[in-house]
Parts: sequence; C-alpha cells; structure tokens
Amino acid sequence: MSLKIIGAGFGRTGTKSLKAALEMLGFGPCYHMVEVFQNPDHTAIWNDAVAGTPPDWRDFMNGYRAGVDWPVCHFWREMAEAFPQAKILLTERDADAWYDSISQTIFEQLGRVEELADVPVFGPQTRMAHTMLVDKTFGGRLDRDHVIAVYKAHNESVKRAVPPERLLVHDVSQGWEPLCAFLGVDVPDAAFPRTNSTEEFRALIRQI
Repeated sequence: MSLKIIGAGFGRTGTKSLKAALEMLGFGPCYHMVEVFQNPDHTAIWNDAVAGTPPDWRDFMNGYRAGVDWPVCHFWREMAEAFPQAKILLTERDADAWYDSISQTIFEQLGRVEELADVPVFGPQTRMAHTMLVDKTFGGRLDRDHVIAVYKAHNESVKRAVPPERLLVHDVSQGWEPLCAFLGVDVPDAAFPRTNSTEEFRALIRQI
C-alpha cells in the first residue's frame, strides 16, 4: 500500500475531521497524531526524524493510504519526495481562530511536558511533540503574533512549492465537494465529519 495523500496543514485546522473524511472516502488508514498515541514504538522513530535521522518513509508509512496533522505535516516535503504520486492537502482556517484553538489545546498540553516527564508512554510522546512543535516549528516562542506568522509562512511555503495540479488548499467548512473533486471520487451520501473540538480534544487527553 502506498501513501496517496499527504496533509501539509498544521494541527487544529480540521485535520481530525479530514482524517475521518478521507477514511470515509476509502483513503484509509490515515495517519494522524492519534496513531502515535496508539503505537508507542513510533515515538522513537519520530524523535530520530526530528533529530535528523528520518526513517525510510515508504517502509514506515506502509499500510497507510493518507497522513495528516503532526507529525506528518512537519515532514511533508520529505514525504512528498518519497511518494511523488501522492497529492498534497493543505488545510487552512482563519489565523486568529486557529491560534485560539491551538493555544487552548495542543499548547496547553505541551506546557505540561515537565509534569508528565516520568509518566510511562505518554511522557515521552509529549516530549517528542514538544520538541517538534515548540522547539523546531515555533522556535521556542508561543506568543500570538509569532505563532501566527509561522503558521502563515508555512502555508505560503506549501503553496509556492507544490504544483497547482498536485495541491488542494482546503477549509474543512467547505465540506465534501472540493475535496472529492480534487481526489476524483463521488461525494458521499453522508454529512462531512466534524470532530475534535476543544472539548473533545481535552476529553481525549484525559482518556489517554
């Protein structure tokens, strides 16, 4: 099985809803941060990748037809090269609404990295995510202006790098039509999934 879709959009841009949508369309399994939680052995692989020693992407992603959210979006360029036939999805939303969402969910959780340091499994997963996001993506700064600037610069870099025929810039509020047209599949007779609100994110973390 080869990766067909690579999500370049940051987390909290509807990536959990997109994962569900892609799996409904037959592009599953779809890799997402929840896969890291469910596969503790993946944490060391992502740590190595962040440190500069990535896996063989084709081997590591074998069994998945799509990947969205972090950690995938951090390595979207490398994956796009490893899977040259894969299409690229860039999820976007209003920058201020996105910052409000990520600051109340992911950043809130990553702020507990020292508190969780000795917790088996989840502690190392949180440390990996902290290194990837806080250190590598946002340069240790989580203030609104800086984070939004990084978010916008990332999105623009994707748009510049990917040929238009290979890229869909998508707001999940647009629903099925643009996504299905891009992927060449029929629109399902079902509502577009809406999931992973701030409340749902916090409930998932409590469950984990």
